[in-house]
Amino acid sequence: MPTPQRSVFGRQRVAYPPQTLTRDQTRGVFGQVMGLVALTLAFLALGAYIGRNLSGGSGIFFFFAAFACIFGLNFAAARGRDQLAVALLFGMGLLLGLFIAPVLAVYAKADPDALYQASGATALFVGLLGSVGYATRRDLSSWRRGLFWGLVALIVFGLIASFVAIPGANVIYTVVGLVLFGFITIFDFNRLRRSNMASAVPIAASIFLDIFNIFLFFLRIFGGGGRS
Repeated sequence: MPTPQRSVFGRQRVAYPPQTLTRDQTRGVFGQVMGLVALTLAFLALGAYIGRNLSGGSGIFFFFAAFACIFGLNFAAARGRDQLAVALLFGMGLLLGLFIAPVLAVYAKADPDALYQASGATALFVGLLGSVGYATRRDLSSWRRGLFWGLVALIVFGLIASFVAIPGANVIYTVVGLVLFGFITIFDFNRLRRSNMASAVPIAASIFLDIFNIFLFFLRIFGGGGRS
């Protein structure tokens, strides 16, 4: 079976000063963020459908364009340009759908069960760990540096494994990636618990990228790419 393209995608964060929010405000932010995540996933699906006949080589353009959207939405959100930030968020979802479309198209023809299994596992994984992060009252901001360097190490390992034959590299990459993004998911939902509306778009982008990466890791497992 084909192996999905590298599943770690860049993440940018905007820091906001902590504020004490009422329960209604917290629920409002949660609803806003998850609504944005759901719509961005819809744009991802749209992009995957539109790009189902694209060649694999075209994906690199969409990858870097989506990366530019991440920088742009954080820049726009930090300056209070919410409509632009939301547009860039949806644009990122569409571009990532186009980026991964050729791989998904191959799976849809050769092993559609892998797509269903990866989607279901992703929903359960994110739902469980997201609930843990959101229910945790302790501020997990101290995790930020460790998660960042863990992500850097995973990317470096993935690059080295692309050029050097390392026994079990796919298994190591996939398992460590899932563990790392499990902790990142907990961290991001814990941030969501403490965020206000001003940071809704950047946090929605972070959670969307968590889901995107976790899905690709599970696709490697169920499609056979994480077992060699």
